[in-house]
Amino acid sequence: MFITVRSKNSIGEVRQKFEDASAERKFGVQAIHNVTATLKGKGLVFDRKLYIYEICNPGYAKKALDTNIRVSTALPCRVSIYVEGKDIVLETLKPTVLLPMFNEPSLEETAKEVETAITEIMREAAK
Repeated sequence: MFITVRSKNSIGEVRQKFEDASAERKFGVQAIHNVTATLKGKGLVFDRKLYIYEICNPGYAKKALDTNIRVSTALPCRVSIYVEGKDIVLETLKPTVLLPMFNEPSLEETAKEVETAITEIMREAAK
């Protein structure tokens, strides 16, 4: 259900590598949510560092949206980067697991390609 990659590098280094690897594979970073800071700004204590990245490849997105506009509810792809013990964890839901909710078998290959690309991005960021 999840793609999970762990790193021993600093969270700053992992985040920078993630952004660079995304760009290399033509995935734009649409947004970065600093969940820790957001919760703190609302007066809530959250003692873990957590960032949620929203990334998107326009070609894959257009193909999916042309097939079924409801796929927009799962876009852009989200990747969490957080601290767990001494590790930095990169994690996302597998696009191939999400796709069956939309009953669009014609997008299976696209979902596999997106999943492969995001896995590569996450692995590169963890190096």
